[in-house]
Amino acid sequence: MNLDYAGLFHALRPETSLVVGALIILGLDLSIFRRHTPVERLNLALWIGALAVLAAAAHVWFAPEGPVFGGVLILDKLAMATRLGVLGLTLLTFGVASAAPAPRNPAEQVAIILFATTGFLLMAAAQQLLLAFLALELASLSLYVLAGFDKTRPESAEAALKYFLFGGMAAAFLLFGFSLIYGLTGSIELPQIAGQLFHVTLSPLLVVALVMVLVAFGFKAAAAPFHLWAPDVYEGAPTSSAALIASASKLAGFTLFARLFWREFGAVAGSVSSAHGEPGWLPAVAVIAAVSMLIGNFGALAQSNVRRLLAYSAIAHAGNLLLGVIAAGDAGPAPFYYYAATYGLATVGAFGVIAVAERAGPCQKITDLAGLHRRSPLLAGCLAVFVLSLAGIPPLAGFFGKFTVFSAALQMGGLAGPAGWLAMLAIALSALALYYYLVILKQALVAKPAPDAAPIAVPAIAKLALVLAAGLIVLFGVNPSLLLGLF
Repeated sequence: MNLDYAGLFHALRPETSLVVGALIILGLDLSIFRRHTPVERLNLALWIGALAVLAAAAHVWFAPEGPVFGGVLILDKLAMATRLGVLGLTLLTFGVASAAPAPRNPAEQVAIILFATTGFLLMAAAQQLLLAFLALELASLSLYVLAGFDKTRPESAEAALKYFLFGGMAAAFLLFGFSLIYGLTGSIELPQIAGQLFHVTLSPLLVVALVMVLVAFGFKAAAAPFHLWAPDVYEGAPTSSAALIASASKLAGFTLFARLFWREFGAVAGSVSSAHGEPGWLPAVAVIAAVSMLIGNFGALAQSNVRRLLAYSAIAHAGNLLLGVIAAGDAGPAPFYYYAATYGLATVGAFGVIAVAERAGPCQKITDLAGLHRRSPLLAGCLAVFVLSLAGIPPLAGFFGKFTVFSAALQMGGLAGPAGWLAMLAIALSALALYYYLVILKQALVAKPAPDAAPIAVPAIAKLALVLAAGLIVLFGVNPSLLLGLF
């Protein structure tokens, strides 16, 4: 192994920028900004955090491609695209945080968001089991804290506790699965593991390892039947925390999932391109995807709480993203990356609208959005873009995301195999999903506001973030090559 520490530091400049930014925020808040009001401290921390994210994005853009530190990290096109997407979603999360009420410890919140983003960046480039686990846990531990950051609401503490308990169990499953893989192959490097598995049959021990890892990633992706934490966390977590969990976490997690399974377990993937598929992890992922689509879409139909509806929608979208991971073996990572990135934009935007609406009163139930077009035309217009993109309506980016994933799955074997059946199920359930998305738009664009409903003032930073997210959804839908061209 070529232990080039200078090259390692050069490759980790984006992560270094984020960590240094977090430390500066904490140091200044402790020494200088402590006497300011919580709102002023939050705005100062957000500006410094935004500068750290922009510096990290510049380092990512100009970083050379190739393996780093003997292959521990891999800076390829997928890693670069995912890192840029995660940093962009983090910036939009800062916009959401600026609209929400200032927490008791604003600097700590922004710093923990930067630590979580550091974990996401490492997840995107990890090519070693140990680094992948450490990056995943750095991000996860930060998200557990963010979920319970609102100390004034018991729902936030409940969300953090459930998230932590489920996450701890998932981490145990993942670590146990990784230890079995190391025992079978004698290596923690993904290329060496892949080479060893070419000479290993699908033994019972390998099946147990695959199941353990699938369970862990099923939890991280909020895929059924490992989704039970998601509705409570989306409902109880602070709005900015829920936005980060639903967007950047998904993008980095699915990138790590695809890289790990196709580069490490590609030899035992099996097949879902024909009715008589070979055994492997692909059929198991196909089953998880189908269950996620069914539970997510039918669960969303019964929701009256807008946050829980977005949670069940996330479960359904996780099923679609797993379909993109299945197709990545033939079509490459571009379809599922495009889907995950544009889904993250729409989800951050939707939570941003909720955060701004909560400034004028509670915004938990779908009916709380009634008359939004009169209270704030800008919020109503942006919400329409976000929701219609989630529904997959052209010419928005959500439509092209579904089109690329579904067409890639159909090209694997047409309608003759499980991949084709799964794509048809996803198309049918997308039509069903249109109903509960239109329920949101009916309240926001058609229903009359309550007699005591006041106009909603949109802060400048939140307005910029929402307009930027809506504009990017339209731009990437009209010209998808802007994202697909990264590959």
